Amino acid sequence: MDDTSGSHSLRSDFSDLNANMLHAVMELVSDGIWDWNANTGFVYRNPGWYEMLGYPRHSLENSVFTWENVIHPDDYPQVMAVFDDYISRRTPHYQAEYRCRKEDGTYLWIEDRGYVLARNLDGSVARMVGAHRDIHTRKCSIEQLERRNQSLEALVAERTRELSRVNQQLQLQLDENRFLAERDALTRVANRYRLEKFLLEECDRAERFRLPLALVAMDIDDFKPINDRHGHGVGDQTLVRVVEGLEACVRPGDLLARWGGDEFMLILPKSALETAKMLAERIRQKIRDVPAVGDFKVTLSLGVVERRMGESPAALMARADQALYRSKAAGKDVVSE
Repeated sequence: MDDTSGSHSLRSDFSDLNANMLHAVMELVSDGIWDWNANTGFVYRNPGWYEMLGYPRHSLENSVFTWENVIHPDDYPQVMAVFDDYISRRTPHYQAEYRCRKEDGTYLWIEDRGYVLARNLDGSVARMVGAHRDIHTRKCSIEQLERRNQSLEALVAERTRELSRVNQQLQLQLDENRFLAERDALTRVANRYRLEKFLLEECDRAERFRLPLALVAMDIDDFKPINDRHGHGVGDQTLVRVVEGLEACVRPGDLLARWGGDEFMLILPKSALETAKMLAERIRQKIRDVPAVGDFKVTLSLGVVERRMGESPAALMARADQALYRSKAAGKDVVSE
């Protein structure tokens, strides 16, 4: 034997010695250790690897196919992508978490790490070692925590939706209460509170922008005898009929309000005196045509005024009331200014 063959034999013996020593050490390690000789296809797996998955020692084929076969089908594509990136030098490390099938058919979460020990001249892997570590308890705890968090998030979302529904109901109730607080209980038109609030706003707007503003005061003629002779039930029905007639004449943007008893007021924003008088006359005629509740005829007396610059809401209402009294003094069922 020449020196070359002797040297080759020595290197081979030394390599075999190193492999044997490595495998002897791997036999002592409890984690699942694997050693892949890519040139021969032989994969050594230590006893810890088999014990971790519940297989008898060295009972499976010593090839990469054993590894592929135990990987959970859902995890396989991701594991192979990570593995290929590492052996192709696209990533500096190989580390993956996935499920391996145990001997009893259940799956165990493991962490897999590997390192290339040697490459061939063409850059392909010659030898690679790695370790499988049991992370099942940690992984299940994380999954359980995630499920708990999802349940909590779902509960919070449901509570949020419920609170939103309650808030909407409360808002509807608040809007209804606000509506009722500003409406006359019998006729459902604006009440005195709403009238005074709206008139103040419109007086401020008319003063600010120098806009016309008219007010009409109205009173049902001889309403007290209706109540005295026919009762308050008929009187209430008469008020409702009159309001229906008034609402048929009111324009969008106007405000009809019950001032008290059988007296009503109509605020006409952006309206001059002549416009207000024409509308008042139309209202007077309309009420004459309202069907009577009993054997009596219903008429209205009306007073019409236009706001003067600088005039307060109280002064404007007082002038409208005075105009209304002039209609009463003139024989009722008339429009006065």
